Amino acid sequence: MYGSTREKPALARGAGQHLLVVAGEPDVAELLSTTLELAGYRISVVGTGTEALARLSQARYDLLVVDATLPDLVRLGRERPVVAHRPPVLLLTAYDSLDQLVPELGLGERDYVTKPFRVAEVLARVQVLLRGPSPGRPRAGVLSYRDLVLDDTLCEARRGTRHLDLTPAEYRLLRHLLVNAHQVLSKEQISRYVWGDFRGGNAIEQLVSRLRRKVDRDAPVLVHTRRGFGYWLGHADVEP
Repeated sequence: MYGSTREKPALARGAGQHLLVVAGEPDVAELLSTTLELAGYRISVVGTGTEALARLSQARYDLLVVDATLPDLVRLGRERPVVAHRPPVLLLTAYDSLDQLVPELGLGERDYVTKPFRVAEVLARVQVLLRGPSPGRPRAGVLSYRDLVLDDTLCEARRGTRHLDLTPAEYRLLRHLLVNAHQVLSKEQISRYVWGDFRGGNAIEQLVSRLRRKVDRDAPVLVHTRRGFGYWLGHADVEP
């Protein structure tokens, strides 16, 4: 369902920073804690937002990794708890919930990874958040490749100055291709990310075709086909 600790590791590695993982599902908590420890971080784990607040009042953490589907986060967001230190937060959230996120735990800078998540993406986002805001760096929740920009906080996409009017399925497809830029994704990988299951026939071909008409209209082509293997996003001069 989720990533694997055997997945090809990202280049992002820690330097002993202390991270608090807040996840109610045991398999998710174990995967995250094991992966982040192997990447060089010190990890503490709790299962609820209430426990997370208690830990924050007792110790200083460099970053929180929080499952945004925990049932007590909305209540905690309404109560606007006060903590002495405001660490950045990486939220794990379902795509359909992006527009419903509240300022959980009242903490610092936030970024998002949609579920089911890839371990490599989690590691990369953790590293970016730990670096902190810097001039010229895109704000949290924004993904980009050249003139293609996706804003996960608004679920909007644009190519240059042109707004892309995407359906939810088209947005998920484009996001999956962008996060995995210059990597060929099979039809099954794309289908399971976009719809949660495998759809045969020409469902993927039709979806990719619709996306191309919107993304690559009057602009250099970014969405490509590797015949017999799948699809990839990137500049044609840098093939996977």
